[in-house]
Amino acid sequence: MLGTMQFRTHLTASSLRNGITNPASFRAPPLPAIVRKSKSRSGWAAFSAADAPIATFGREERDDARDSISLPPGLRQEALPKHVAFIMDGNGRWAAERELPPSAGHQAGYKTLQLMVELSVKWGIRVLTVFAFSTENWLRPKLEVDFLMTLLETALKDNLQDFLREGIRICIIGDSSKLPKSVQEIAAKLEESTSNNSKLDLLVAISYSGRTDIVQACKKISQKVKNGVLKVEDIDESLVAQELETSCAALYPYPDLLIRTSGEWRLSNFLLWEMAYTELYFAQSYWPDFGEKEFVEALFAFQRRQRRFGLRRQTIGVNQP
Repeated sequence: MLGTMQFRTHLTASSLRNGITNPASFRAPPLPAIVRKSKSRSGWAAFSAADAPIATFGREERDDARDSISLPPGLRQEALPKHVAFIMDGNGRWAAERELPPSAGHQAGYKTLQLMVELSVKWGIRVLTVFAFSTENWLRPKLEVDFLMTLLETALKDNLQDFLREGIRICIIGDSSKLPKSVQEIAAKLEESTSNNSKLDLLVAISYSGRTDIVQACKKISQKVKNGVLKVEDIDESLVAQELETSCAALYPYPDLLIRTSGEWRLSNFLLWEMAYTELYFAQSYWPDFGEKEFVEALFAFQRRQRRFGLRRQTIGVNQP
C-alpha cells in the first residue's frame, strides 16, 4: 500500500499548538497512510498532534496484487464515477475544535488527500480533481498562506518519484502566475515529468476560480476570432471546453461526482462550467476526518442515483447516459 516510509523530521504537540512561526523552514516529513473514522468532536480522538507530520504518496515495494482492482463489497466497477472532484473543506474548523492552529488542520487534510489518491488508484477512478486553494484564499492571513504554499511545494517535490511509479499524471489548474516562483517551477516539472502517465489524472486547483477560467477561455476564443483563426459561427460548447484548464483531463473532463466536506452546501466558484450534470454529495465530516468509510458512502450514494442528462427515466439505465 502507499504510505510506508521513514520520518525526516518530527513536529511535536507543543509546536502544533504554537503554530509554525517560520513556514520557509518547514520540511514535510513522510508518514504511513492513515484510514480515518468519521468526524469526532471529542478533542484528540481523531488526531494525535505528535503524529502530525505530512505523508508522501508512498515508498513501499510494489505489490503485484495492487494492479488488480479490488472494490469494497457492494460497489460495482461499471457504476463508479470516472471523475471525482473534491472541495476539501473544514481544515480550519477541525483544528480550532482541537485548539490547534490552522496549519495543523492543513497538515491533517493533506493526509486525507493522500488517502483519497491512494483509494482512487486502487479502485480504478480515472480522474481526481481537488480544490486546494481558491483565488479568494489569498485574502487569508499571510502566515497561513505562506504555510500553505510551503506545504504545497514540499508535497509536490517529495512525491515526484511516487507519482511516476504509481502512474499518476499531474495537472495544475488555476492562475499560476500568482504562485511563488519555486512552486511554479516544481509544478511545471511535475506536469512535464508525469505527462505520459495514464492510471490516474490528478488535477490540483491552485489559485483557481471557475468564473475566471470561463473568462480566460472566452478571451482566448475572442483573440482567435480577431486573428482570423476562427469564425464566430464556429464557437460552440465543445470549443469553449477545449479552452478551459480542465481540458487537460481529455478523456473525462467533467466530474461525475462532486464531494464537499464539512456540511457546507455550495460550489464556491469551483468547476462552474464542468459541473452542469455532476452529481453533488455533501458530507458532514470535516476534510481531515473524511476517510475510506466516508468515501465508500459517497460512492454508494452515487451508485444509487439515476443520471438522466435531460432524458426521461425509462430511456436510460442507472448511472448511464
